[in-house]
Amino acid sequence: QLQTTPTPQPHPTQHSPSILSTMALRMVYDKAMSFAAKQYGTVLGNQLSQYGLRYEDILNEDEKDIGEALQLADPDVRTGRTRRLKRAIDLSYKRKSLHDYAPHMQLETFKAELVPDIIKISARNVEYAQLNAHNKQ
Repeated sequence: QLQTTPTPQPHPTQHSPSILSTMALRMVYDKAMSFAAKQYGTVLGNQLSQYGLRYEDILNEDEKDIGEALQLADPDVRTGRTRRLKRAIDLSYKRKSLHDYAPHMQLETFKAELVPDIIKISARNVEYAQLNAHNKQ
């Protein structure tokens, strides 16, 4: 009779050293990216507020999802976007800042009026593509 000894199985909560090092690297990477994203957001917000723009104002309207969201948006949203862009162009041409003309103006640099619609339109387009994938030949 041949007798084999069972190989010890690691406890489910124990991880191999490579998995632990990967998890540690991932945590460090996530912290670094979070820090960099906050710094970038601060710098971007300062640059946008200098001209009185919102983040959504600099989105490329030639992209399909963004263009559709703009077409479906409330007319006040489109008018506000157009006016902010024209004001920013004028301020840039004059090499002035909005703070020179309206120092106490409250700006909502990262206010999201279009982004929820853009996300819904993108999800709809992805779903449509998945449902019609069988039609491609």
